[in-house]
Amino acid sequence: MQPQELENYLQPRFSDCEVKVGGDDYHFLVTVIGEVFEDLNAVKKQQFVYKQLNELIADGTVHAVTIKTYTPTEWSAQNT
Repeated sequence: MQPQELENYLQPRFSDCEVKVGGDDYHFLVTVIGEVFEDLNAVKKQQFVYKQLNELIADGTVHAVTIKTYTPTEWSAQNT
C-alpha cells in the first residue's frame, strides 16, 4: 500500500478531520487533525486512530505506523 492509498482509505473514516499520510509501502506516518481530539488524552487519541488501522495491521498491509494527532489549534501552532 502506498501512502496515498492509505490516506484515501482513512479520510472517509475521519470525515471531520484532515488526514495526511507519509512513508513507504509498510512504514507510515499518519497525521490526523481535527476537533475530535480536543477533549481526549494522548492514549485515547492513539486508540481513536488505531481503531481504523487495526484491520490493515492485522493482515500485514501496514507493518509499522507512527501516529500524530492534533486539534486544528495545535496544528496551526506546529506550523507557524
